[in-house]
Parts: sequence; structure tokens; C-alpha cells
Amino acid sequence: MRFRFLALALCAGLVAASSPASAQKGNWIQPPDKLPRVQRNDPTRNLDFLFEALKVAPDDTSAKAIEQRIWSLWVISRSDTANLLMTRVKTAVEAKDLDLAIKLLDSIVIIRPDYIEAWNRRATIYYLKKDFGNSLADIRQVLQREPRHFGALSGLGLIMQEIGDDKRALEVYRRALDVYPRLEKIPDLVKSLTEKVEGRDI
Repeated sequence: MRFRFLALALCAGLVAASSPASAQKGNWIQPPDKLPRVQRNDPTRNLDFLFEALKVAPDDTSAKAIEQRIWSLWVISRSDTANLLMTRVKTAVEAKDLDLAIKLLDSIVIIRPDYIEAWNRRATIYYLKKDFGNSLADIRQVLQREPRHFGALSGLGLIMQEIGDDKRALEVYRRALDVYPRLEKIPDLVKSLTEKVEGRDI
């Protein structure tokens, strides 16, 4: 009960401090363009706490604010070089130069293999190139480091759908909802796939 009270208080505080922003671009969950700044002494830097708060968020607005806080911890690397290269990745993607973006991300994962978002971003780009094999390999790297990464889970589900494995896609989307019950669009996908894979209730 005490935790639920703290989580709800966090929701209220984050909503007051954050402006709504869509975290979904296209069909793959991505970080919002604007993220809240996280101070070093901020108690909400604890990912375990944030994920527990995400599960009990009372509404979509509160959940989105917590999601943004999680992204803010994922996106920033402890390496200034990696952060600089990630800005160049963004520029390359905006210019639709996906090959350059991949080369830059190759460099990042070499110098900072513990930087989860570099693996996730490269998985996204491979997906855009329809290179599902490499995308799946990078998603595996993400989920080994952070099994709760709802962006990577949603991407894995999309790839499973693309290759016609609806049963596996449904399993993955359900995993994503276990982590983030209010994840945008995923509940509708789970509903439609459940009917397709398991049939309608009689």
C-alpha cells in the first residue's frame, strides 16, 4: 500500500512537470523528441521504482510521463563520445541515410557495448531496412541487458508479425504489457491477435 501511494505521487509529480509527447513514431516505439532532465540527486533515477510505478499508473497521461522518465535514463550514455555519435545518428536518420546511421551505431556499440539504446536504435534501423535477421540480433542484445525494454519488445512483436508468426508476436506483446500495461496501441494488437490465434470466446 505504501508503494502504491508513492507510485501515484510520482505519477502526479511527473505529469505536472512534463508536457505530453508521442513516444511512437511509425510502428516502432521510440523515445519522445523531448525528454525530462534527470538530476543526479533525483530519487526517480531508480529504474526499478519507475517500472513499478509504470505498472500502477492510474491513467495514460501519468503512464506517459513515467515512460518519458525511463527513456531519459536509457537515452543518455555515460560516454560523451557515444552521446555525440548518437546526435549524428539522429541527423543521418532524418536525412534518410540509414547506412551511415548503422555505421555510426556500429562504432557506438564497440566503444560502449553496455549502452542499451545504441543496440535498440540499430535494431530499429535494421527493421526499417527490412533486415530482420540483424534487427533480431540487436533486440536480443537489448533484452539480455534490459528484459523490460518495452521498445525492443514491441519491435520484436512487429517482426514476428512481419514473418507471419502471430503466436510468437502475441506472446511478446503480452510480455510488453506485463511491463507497461498502458503501452500505446499494443492492447489493441493483443486483442486482435488473441482472436486470430486463440479464437473468440463462445
